[in-house]
Amino acid sequence: MNLIHKLLVTQHFACTPSGGSIFGFPTWYHYLHGTNTSGTCSPQLTSLSDIWLIVAAVIEILLRVAGIAAVGIIIYAGIQYTTSRGNPEQTSRAMRTMLGAAIGLAICVLSAALVSFVAGRFH
Repeated sequence: MNLIHKLLVTQHFACTPSGGSIFGFPTWYHYLHGTNTSGTCSPQLTSLSDIWLIVAAVIEILLRVAGIAAVGIIIYAGIQYTTSRGNPEQTSRAMRTMLGAAIGLAICVLSAALVSFVAGRFH
Protein backbone atom coordinates (compact mmCIF):
# COMPACT_ATOMS: atom_id res chain seq x y z
CA MET A 1 0.00 0.00 0.00
CA ASN A 2 2.85 2.37 0.80
CA LEU A 3 4.41 1.95 -2.66
CA ILE A 4 1.07 2.58 -4.41
CA HIS A 5 0.48 5.68 -2.30
CA LYS A 6 4.00 6.92 -3.05
CA LEU A 7 3.53 6.42 -6.80
CA LEU A 8 0.17 8.22 -6.80
CA VAL A 9 1.49 11.16 -4.83
CA THR A 10 4.60 11.44 -6.98
CA GLN A 11 2.78 11.20 -10.31
CA HIS A 12 -0.29 13.31 -9.65
CA PHE A 13 0.67 15.76 -6.96
CA ALA A 14 4.42 16.18 -7.59
CA CYS A 15 6.28 16.72 -4.35
CA THR A 16 6.53 19.43 -1.78
CA PRO A 17 10.04 20.65 -1.01
CA SER A 18 10.82 20.45 2.68
CA GLY A 19 13.73 20.58 5.04
CA GLY A 20 16.37 23.21 5.47
CA SER A 21 14.34 25.16 8.01
CA ILE A 22 16.13 26.68 10.96
CA PHE A 23 14.36 26.94 14.33
CA GLY A 24 11.07 26.01 12.70
CA PHE A 25 11.13 28.86 10.20
CA PRO A 26 9.69 28.01 6.80
CA THR A 27 11.99 28.10 3.82
CA TRP A 28 11.50 30.63 1.03
CA TYR A 29 10.16 27.84 -1.19
CA HIS A 30 7.81 26.42 1.46
CA TYR A 31 4.62 26.81 -0.60
CA LEU A 32 6.03 25.84 -4.01
CA HIS A 33 5.47 22.52 -5.70
CA GLY A 34 8.55 20.63 -6.73
CA THR A 35 9.89 18.00 -9.05
CA ASN A 36 11.13 14.65 -7.86
CA THR A 37 14.58 14.07 -9.31
CA SER A 38 16.56 11.05 -8.15
CA GLY A 39 14.69 10.85 -4.86
CA THR A 40 15.08 14.49 -3.87
CA CYS A 41 12.47 17.17 -4.25
CA SER A 42 13.53 20.43 -5.90
CA PRO A 43 11.37 23.57 -5.90
CA GLN A 44 9.96 24.47 -9.30
CA LEU A 45 8.51 27.73 -10.60
CA THR A 46 5.74 26.80 -12.99
CA SER A 47 3.95 30.11 -13.43
CA LEU A 48 4.11 33.77 -12.60
CA SER A 49 1.67 33.23 -9.73
CA ASP A 50 4.32 31.12 -7.96
CA ILE A 51 6.15 34.35 -7.19
CA TRP A 52 3.29 35.25 -4.83
CA LEU A 53 3.86 31.98 -2.99
CA ILE A 54 7.51 32.93 -2.50
CA VAL A 55 6.43 36.39 -1.30
CA ALA A 56 4.01 34.76 1.16
CA ALA A 57 6.79 32.54 2.53
CA VAL A 58 9.14 35.52 2.94
CA ILE A 59 6.39 37.51 4.68
CA GLU A 60 5.78 34.58 7.02
CA ILE A 61 9.50 34.43 7.83
CA LEU A 62 9.59 38.17 8.54
CA LEU A 63 6.50 37.94 10.75
CA ARG A 64 8.10 35.18 12.78
CA VAL A 65 11.26 37.25 13.19
CA ALA A 66 9.11 40.20 14.31
CA GLY A 67 7.38 37.92 16.82
CA ILE A 68 10.73 36.87 18.27
CA ALA A 69 11.74 40.53 18.47
CA ALA A 70 8.48 41.31 20.30
CA VAL A 71 9.21 38.59 22.86
CA GLY A 72 12.69 40.09 23.33
CA ILE A 73 11.17 43.52 23.89
CA ILE A 74 8.73 42.07 26.43
CA ILE A 75 11.66 40.55 28.32
CA TYR A 76 13.54 43.86 28.13
CA ALA A 77 10.49 45.75 29.42
CA GLY A 78 10.17 43.24 32.26
CA ILE A 79 13.76 43.89 33.26
CA GLN A 80 13.14 47.63 33.07
CA TYR A 81 10.04 47.21 35.26
CA THR A 82 11.96 45.15 37.80
CA THR A 83 14.82 47.62 38.00
CA SER A 84 12.60 50.72 38.18
CA ARG A 85 12.59 50.50 42.01
CA GLY A 86 9.09 51.89 42.27
CA ASN A 87 9.83 55.03 40.25
CA PRO A 88 6.39 55.83 38.75
CA GLU A 89 7.81 57.28 35.52
CA GLN A 90 10.08 54.29 34.79
CA THR A 91 7.39 51.82 35.82
CA SER A 92 4.85 53.47 33.55
CA ARG A 93 7.28 53.54 30.63
CA ALA A 94 8.12 49.84 31.13
CA MET A 95 4.42 48.92 31.26
CA ARG A 96 3.68 50.88 28.07
CA THR A 97 6.59 49.16 26.33
CA MET A 98 5.38 45.77 27.51
CA LEU A 99 1.81 46.46 26.39
CA GLY A 100 2.94 47.67 22.96
CA ALA A 101 5.17 44.64 22.49
CA ALA A 102 2.37 42.28 23.56
CA ILE A 103 0.00 43.89 21.05
CA GLY A 104 2.70 43.62 18.37
CA LEU A 105 3.25 39.97 19.22
CA ALA A 106 -0.48 39.25 18.92
CA ILE A 107 -0.58 41.00 15.54
CA CYS A 108 2.46 39.00 14.34
CA VAL A 109 0.96 35.67 15.41
CA LEU A 110 -2.41 36.40 13.81
CA SER A 111 -0.81 37.74 10.62
CA ALA A 112 1.49 34.73 10.28
CA ALA A 113 -1.48 32.40 10.74
CA LEU A 114 -3.44 34.32 8.11
CA VAL A 115 -0.55 34.27 5.61
CA SER A 116 -0.04 30.55 6.22
CA PHE A 117 -3.75 29.86 5.73
CA VAL A 118 -4.07 31.90 2.53
CA ALA A 119 -0.82 30.63 0.98
CA GLY A 120 -1.76 27.06 1.94
CA ARG A 121 -4.98 27.41 -0.05
CA PHE A 122 -3.04 28.40 -3.18
CA HIS A 123 -0.42 25.72 -2.62
